[in-house]
Amino acid sequence: MPSNRRQFLVTTAMLSASLSLPRVALSDDAMVSESDSNAQALGYRADATTVDKAKYPKYASGQMCSTCQFYQGAAADPTAPCPLFGTKRVSGKGWCNSYIKKAA
Repeated sequence: MPSNRRQFLVTTAMLSASLSLPRVALSDDAMVSESDSNAQALGYRADATTVDKAKYPKYASGQMCSTCQFYQGAAADPTAPCPLFGTKRVSGKGWCNSYIKKAA
């Protein structure tokens, strides 16, 4: 009997893990929306050229997510995860008020 119970527990654990993997993979691909509450709080724009310079005087021409230290991708990647938005991806051409230029 113990081996049947052990086999059941192992099979159940493997099945549970395999069912949760697709949800994790899908959430990793989610893009930040400008309407998300966190995005609004940080002034995120998917296109940096649309930033309201009067509202965000910190913004300077040429700043974009792909050159920010928080951007977790190569500068040439069109999108990448950003830890400021959990597991969501940001546009490489985007911008938010937490922008910090990536060290050279």
